[in-house]
Amino acid sequence: MGITDSFSWQVISSVVAFVFGALFHFIFEMSGGWKPVAVIGAVNESTWEHLKIAFWPMFFLFLFELATKGKKPETFLLAKAAGLYFTPALIVILFYSYKMLFHTHSLAYDITIFFCAILAGNILSWKLLSVLPSNTSKGTSAVAVIFLSVIALSFSFLTYFPPRVFLFRDPRTGGFGIIRGGR
Repeated sequence: MGITDSFSWQVISSVVAFVFGALFHFIFEMSGGWKPVAVIGAVNESTWEHLKIAFWPMFFLFLFELATKGKKPETFLLAKAAGLYFTPALIVILFYSYKMLFHTHSLAYDITIFFCAILAGNILSWKLLSVLPSNTSKGTSAVAVIFLSVIALSFSFLTYFPPRVFLFRDPRTGGFGIIRGGR
């Protein structure tokens, strides 16, 4: 069992993803609005952009683990795909639940939800690795790659071409996507 197979790794990688997520919150603005950075950095204060800054650090850590992992890739891909989908879903559920229940907005709650969702996604992946059969088929691996590709492409493409729905609306400006004049 390697370090990336341990609970400690789940916590460490969650802290790393959290720190990079915080950096990605400001990287677009720090770059002077350089559009290629918009793929990984938040371009406004919409919920979507906050999901993106949780996803990309986790995805980069997934690629690191994939490159250094000794386990069967099919099982690993499926488990990580589940965690990478679970994290943004949990952020949406918790964020809108507390706003609906308490009729307020709190940066402290937002930050706590952000970290807890990253940690929960990593722990889900780790737990799935222990329960998924080691003889997962190549077809399952292909499905996982498709799902990973869909979410990565969605987080990339939809920043530049956001649909006009609430997840993509910047609550401060009312705009969508890359807003002229910065955040």
